Amino acid sequence: MSRYWDEKEHEPKYWAVIRDVAIVAVVVITAGMWGCPQYNVYSRRLSGEAELANAEYSRQVAVKEALAKKDSASLLADAEVARAVGVAKANKIIGDSLKDNEAYLRYLFVQNLENTKDQIIYVPTEANLPILEAARGFGKPTIQEKK
Repeated sequence: MSRYWDEKEHEPKYWAVIRDVAIVAVVVITAGMWGCPQYNVYSRRLSGEAELANAEYSRQVAVKEALAKKDSASLLADAEVARAVGVAKANKIIGDSLKDNEAYLRYLFVQNLENTKDQIIYVPTEANLPILEAARGFGKPTIQEKK
């Protein structure tokens, strides 16, 4: 004996089929009406957790980048200080070696004059002040140009 087939009349039991299909449809619709809002809540909770994890990761990246910049700036500052100490020591050594060596400084001056063709050289006077040619830039002839 079949649930959907009437063997006496040799035809299907249409009302049984319709009834069972209607029961399944009601169950599916009821489950959908209950499940869709639950799924929306679940989906929003998961997307919120994903956004929170992404924001936390972005914050950690920003902190790591800031720490790297801080370390880099500190190391660059240390390198600059070390370079300045080296330059200061070199200047002290050069200054001490030239302190009482007027003849060597004059020799260097004369040697460098050979490489300065067609250039104006200001030679300091007794007070270590150069004699300037103030009129040269304004079109007035200087002493050498008058000759």
